[in-house]
Amino acid sequence: MDLQQRLNLLVQLGEYILQSPHPWQAAKEKAFRENGWFNPEFIEIAVRNIATEFLEKNKLESFAGTYNIPGQKDTAKNVGIVMAGNIPLVGFHDFLCTFISGHNQTIKLSSRDSVLVSHLTDWMFTKVPELKAGIRFEVMLKGCDAYIATGSNNSARYFEYYFSRFPHIIRKNRTSVAILTGNETNEQLSALADDVYLYFGLGCRNVTKIYVPQEYDFVPLLESFRKYNYLFDHHKYKNNYDYQLAVLLINKQFYMTNGSVIFHQNTSLYSPISVLHYEYYDDAATLAATLRTSESVQCLVGTDHIPFGQAQKPELTDFADGIDTLQFLLSF
Repeated sequence: MDLQQRLNLLVQLGEYILQSPHPWQAAKEKAFRENGWFNPEFIEIAVRNIATEFLEKNKLESFAGTYNIPGQKDTAKNVGIVMAGNIPLVGFHDFLCTFISGHNQTIKLSSRDSVLVSHLTDWMFTKVPELKAGIRFEVMLKGCDAYIATGSNNSARYFEYYFSRFPHIIRKNRTSVAILTGNETNEQLSALADDVYLYFGLGCRNVTKIYVPQEYDFVPLLESFRKYNYLFDHHKYKNNYDYQLAVLLINKQFYMTNGSVIFHQNTSLYSPISVLHYEYYDDAATLAATLRTSESVQCLVGTDHIPFGQAQKPELTDFADGIDTLQFLLSF
């Protein structure tokens, strides 16, 4: 396939996702049955964002047009991709960039997200059967020419060891934070709730910590977050909430809650499921400058930063860890 044919097929894939025919609906239902964290609401949000932001014709062609992508690759390399499974289709952007680049790819799926990606590639195979030779799924990645691996800080050490001799992108733990001024509207606070609660807070673009000025009034924030109190009916989420609350009570630590999330003052950027860390600041500009240089921060949300409610709506150019994946793929 030449570049334009690849782009056209991706656009058709986006249309397939939005049309949501029965086979795709069945795949989404199966994904939820196999991973209780992939509830139907969050799967739908994830796939719709992919269809409208990644696979929309004008956006996709504009994105590809900013790179010097050959129409056809005479010597396609084989790229090994280790996908994460923390949120639905979290590895799709790596798949898309590799497909656009013209390289072949061998994918190691996460056991937590094995249904959605394979279903979409199977659909592509029905349109272009020859793609099966260039898109493969394996339990172990061997003999690849380059690697893209996403995992934890611990798994990253193993990836570095095994893949160091090859061109590679290795991603570690990241999270997102928000800076509040105290002047946010109720609409902005409600939008921030999306950044915190979507996907149960499991994504690297989820806000897991907020910074607030001294004497900040938490009541409007807690009230705005009540829109997600229904998540308390999700048994996995509720179990985490009950456990984290018990730990704070036993240790006699101060906390605030609205019934579905626990606010706890803590210096760590990373918070457990159902907990949102907070910390006070004195100078917002100095704080923002520090956070922008942190290797642990994926998104900085707030006034003059990523708008509230937009953290979980990445565009094609929102590369994980700030590394241009497509440029990397075109470098070999």
